[in-house]
Amino acid sequence: MIKPKSAILPPWIVLDPQLKQWLTEDIGRGDRTTDGLLRGESLWGTAHWSAKAPGIMAGLAVAARVFQLLSDRLEVTPTVKDGDRCDRGQVILQLEGPLDALLMGERVALNLAMRLSGVATSTREYVDAIADLPTQLVDTRKTTPGLRLLEKYAVQVGGAKNHRMGLDDAVLIKDNHILAAGGIEKAIALIRETMPYPLTIEVETETIEQVKTAVNAGADIIMLDNMSVAMMQEAIEMIRQYNSRIKIEASGNITLQTIRQVAEIGVDYISTSATITRSPWLDISMNLGPGNLGINDPSKIRMI
Repeated sequence: MIKPKSAILPPWIVLDPQLKQWLTEDIGRGDRTTDGLLRGESLWGTAHWSAKAPGIMAGLAVAARVFQLLSDRLEVTPTVKDGDRCDRGQVILQLEGPLDALLMGERVALNLAMRLSGVATSTREYVDAIADLPTQLVDTRKTTPGLRLLEKYAVQVGGAKNHRMGLDDAVLIKDNHILAAGGIEKAIALIRETMPYPLTIEVETETIEQVKTAVNAGADIIMLDNMSVAMMQEAIEMIRQYNSRIKIEASGNITLQTIRQVAEIGVDYISTSATITRSPWLDISMNLGPGNLGINDPSKIRMI
């Protein structure tokens, strides 16, 4: 079973503006329910999160940060780590702090953790299917607007690697670029004149003829897009004979049922959007501790 070794969460200086925006979207002019219950009283509460389905946890630090942006006195103690597989009913973190922060932050924090854990769980299924092979699974730019950094982090947690984060990471000449330039050779020549060192050039190909052209034009990475297994085998043999340093990526219509067959033909990478675009959320619930029952009973909730 694969566990992540290099999943790196972006720094808070990058994530905090988005987290604050999502909190503002949810809270709006104020939490009518919580404000109506607490009536300005500063009460102390506890809660725990539990998994309602088995899966791979991801985004627990992000969830903790959501609560802490609402109150720096709120303490979050995970009982598992990102990348751990959890069972249904398992407690995954404990919370203690101002009750208003617990109630106001609940939905945003849960939404993020459930989304990211779903991506990590789906990714782990694909990674496990080829775990004994040298082929590396990578993601794509098909991400939810606003969530790219976090969804790609969840892919890492699931055991895969990130493809380019955005358009400035690397050159990827796709079908429309080829049409716009008037051919693969022209596209590569034009881009090489202006691209900074040490970016690489990847070319998306759909036919053997395009593969030949990309090889001869000096592509660093060649993507075999929506090809049959037989066609990919022919392309791989030709590329390896010409230059063994050229990296080969397979893409298009990759599923759990087909990924192993594609990996076995010897590609370096398999890219798929399915781990993000087709992943269901992993259901997680938050429950207040028994000491939080009865807001009007001071013996059950401590005053801050």
